[in-house]
Amino acid sequence: MIAFKKRSEEEEAMDDPGLKEADLDEVFNDLNRTNQLLAGQYITLQATKRLLDQGIPACIADMGCGDGDLLRRLADYCRKIGIEAIFTGIDNSEAALAIARRKSVDYPEISYKKEDLLHLDPGDNQYDILLCTLTLHHFADPDIKVLLGIFSRCARKAIVIQDLQRNKIAYYLFQLFSLIFIKTEIAREDGLISIRSGFRKRELIRFAEGLSEWRHSIRWRWLFRYLWVIQAKAPKSYD
Repeated sequence: MIAFKKRSEEEEAMDDPGLKEADLDEVFNDLNRTNQLLAGQYITLQATKRLLDQGIPACIADMGCGDGDLLRRLADYCRKIGIEAIFTGIDNSEAALAIARRKSVDYPEISYKKEDLLHLDPGDNQYDILLCTLTLHHFADPDIKVLLGIFSRCARKAIVIQDLQRNKIAYYLFQLFSLIFIKTEIAREDGLISIRSGFRKRELIRFAEGLSEWRHSIRWRWLFRYLWVIQAKAPKSYD
């Protein structure tokens, strides 16, 4: 019997620093296909577009950027509407960053750097909008508190977090989905671990209470995801 009451602490295979670049690239292809089919990237893209529509400058960083797919999509959007934007992808995996740089050769507005998120120096990392998509669940609860504190010192205007709902139905639906649409064993197994490592809304609210000087909107989104938008200089609220 699989327990969903508490977050799983099992490590995911793609977090292994020894994973070869070619193998990791195949996993990213699976993840990008999954996010496209299940509208995962769309959720973060729309939230970020709404912030840009408010006039927030487009100096944007993606924490745990993987192969940079989200940043390229945002760069395409900014080019389309004529916004001058600067993007930074941050990840702790050299292999992931090598893939990201290769895929982003036609995007001079995107740069990448290797950093451990838990030891990020806010003095060297100041951004208007900070993104964290499907990255938070990779960390244990005590580390998430540290991470959010760092994010709050790196972000000038807003933080956009999207992650998974820990849900039994989502788990079994993903098992069926992965049989058809996912090619690599790593993506199949890691996807299931990710769901078990996901969140309940009350857990996200507890994390949010540690950032009382920010305004929080935590909302459930299609197909068992949460969108958590954190904005500066406004009263705290939970939508």
